[in-house]
Amino acid sequence: MSTSSTDIATTLDRVGARLKRLRTLRGITLTALAEMTGVSKSTLSRLETGQRRPSLDLLLHLAHAYGVPLDDLVGAPQLGDPRIRLKPRRVNGRTVVPLTRHPTGMQAWKIIIPAEVATPTPRAHGGHEWLYVISGRMRLVLGELDIVMGPGEVAEFTTQVNHWFGSTGSEPAEVLSLFSREGERMHVRATTGENG
Repeated sequence: MSTSSTDIATTLDRVGARLKRLRTLRGITLTALAEMTGVSKSTLSRLETGQRRPSLDLLLHLAHAYGVPLDDLVGAPQLGDPRIRLKPRRVNGRTVVPLTRHPTGMQAWKIIIPAEVATPTPRAHGGHEWLYVISGRMRLVLGELDIVMGPGEVAEFTTQVNHWFGSTGSEPAEVLSLFSREGERMHVRATTGENG
């Protein structure tokens, strides 16, 4: 096993204790956490005791329930330049979490939009964007189009068209954004063919 694989395995082995400590510090019972996340109490218990390896899906549910970045939840090893920290920041009232380290090429962000009624202010700029709704409902204004998108829905568009997105005002929206200033398109290498 390589050093990198050993580091990852060690990190995953420590996740259970971190999850239990966080839940205990928050004063949350397993039953309450199960209700918050939709993950069964037995699965949560097995995660905390190390009897089950954490999957990304489970960790995302827990990170959302606790309101913490995924890296903080798992104590992920620092990769690349240790001076560069991918910390959330506030932009126009939104929480923006960078998911990529490189200033050029494809950029990825997780954006948490608070529940508030906002007046759309569409703008255009160079590039191409994909928006994936993780949770909540997102309003998208794209040219003449004005739609509401729910979890699992995706929008893909050139950002040279006037566009704006926000929450519907009824609940916060979590959105994954992939953006390329160069206008690079996503290359699909594999598909099940279910949609076509």
